Amino acid sequence: MSSARAIAAASLRRLRTGVRRPFSDYGRGIVRFHSSGMTLDNINRAAVDRIIRVDHAGEYGANRIYAGQMAVLGRSSVGPVIQKMWDQEKDHLKKFNELMVAFRVRPTILMPLWNVAGFALGAGTALLGKEGAMACTVAVEESIAHHYNNQIRTLMEEDPEKYEELLQVIKKFRDEELEHHDTGLDHDAELAPAYTLLKRAIQAGCSAAIYLSERF
Repeated sequence: MSSARAIAAASLRRLRTGVRRPFSDYGRGIVRFHSSGMTLDNINRAAVDRIIRVDHAGEYGANRIYAGQMAVLGRSSVGPVIQKMWDQEKDHLKKFNELMVAFRVRPTILMPLWNVAGFALGAGTALLGKEGAMACTVAVEESIAHHYNNQIRTLMEEDPEKYEELLQVIKKFRDEELEHHDTGLDHDAELAPAYTLLKRAIQAGCSAAIYLSERF
């Protein structure tokens, strides 16, 4: 195992806090907020607004990244792999679209920027070859998993019973993002040119995007 892969494996162990429940526990369909008691009147509106807005923006950006990758590599041997991950991201975005309506959350004003930046990042890294695209996937999905874990901790501290079904959504999506991370490593992400520098640059951009999308 290379030193970079060993570091990545250690990072993943930190990300996967606790025992991972099988996806069947969460359900593969849309989770309805019917039993947890979440209503517009009894939730922490500021916290829920921030969570839903930034997650919607993140899933939208992820969709644009995969769209950019498919534009370059869609006809290559790795095209079906990218398409499979993109299809899951489409489901994530659909869910957060529903949550935005249900809880009356406005989208970030930066959506036009994430539209262009996401596609450019996906296409640009794909132009480096399969390895570049997968390095992008590893960097982005690791950042998203960290972010989802922070949200899980916030909701657990607030009221785990009240936010149970929102927690289920976030945990399920986190686990799928971690699958994408592993897929990237399995498809030679670490062989991308200047892998470490590329990963750090992408993750710095992700951190900035999260900060801005939560607030604007």
